[in-house]
Amino acid sequence: MNKPAIEDAADRLRQAFESGIACAPVRELLAGDMKAAYAVQAMNRDHWLKNGRRAVGYKIALSNRAAQKAMGLTEPAYGILYADMLMGDGDEVAAGRVMQPRVEGEVAIVLDRDLDMEQPTLADVIRAVGYCLPAIEVVGGRIANLDAKPVDLVADNANGGAFVLGAPARKLDGLDLRRLSMSLTKNGSPAGSGTGEAVYGSPLHALAWLAGKLVQDEMPLHAGDVIMTGTYFAMQAAAAGDQFEVHAEGLGRCAVSFA
Repeated sequence: MNKPAIEDAADRLRQAFESGIACAPVRELLAGDMKAAYAVQAMNRDHWLKNGRRAVGYKIALSNRAAQKAMGLTEPAYGILYADMLMGDGDEVAAGRVMQPRVEGEVAIVLDRDLDMEQPTLADVIRAVGYCLPAIEVVGGRIANLDAKPVDLVADNANGGAFVLGAPARKLDGLDLRRLSMSLTKNGSPAGSGTGEAVYGSPLHALAWLAGKLVQDEMPLHAGDVIMTGTYFAMQAAAAGDQFEVHAEGLGRCAVSFA
């Protein structure tokens, strides 16, 4: 990998994040290399951790198999969740807090034990799940005009913006996340619906993928980590004044609005 190019890409994305001014894509700097994109993400992670941000978990992106195929991918991608990205249920996203915001409905999983094997079984994953919550991800992109290919997305922390955890928190017992249905309303009107099958076959399968990938990258999942497992339906653009609410059948609800 070309270290100067990785440093340039990391600096470009970090400046966009800090200034609120979108930047040009970084894929040409990285020659379309996904490993280099994760190196950019890691470089900015190290910078932010040294400067006071706190990592609390991970988000899974590109978890829909059809979308992966259309982009020439064979697996999802991940980004890091930071404590300052967490919002309360029903909170308002301040103007400018998230660049080019879009909304997804997801199931969040909180681990109550480490998940640190390279090829975890479904049983391993189930044992590691502490509880599940309905969640909203506010996707945010630092690449101008949303002109992001997979390499740009990964380098840009998988387009992490903010996330909302709803209620109640439920144990996995009795929940079938693959069949669980979820719907989204935007300003009171239907805006999306789907089941967990859209999330890499099941949010638990997505979590198993993430666990193995992170072991390969030498930063395994630990008890207490929050995992945003992937969207149940197509993301929706958000603008000032918009209000969104997610309803997850048998799990709960959560909401977010935009100033």
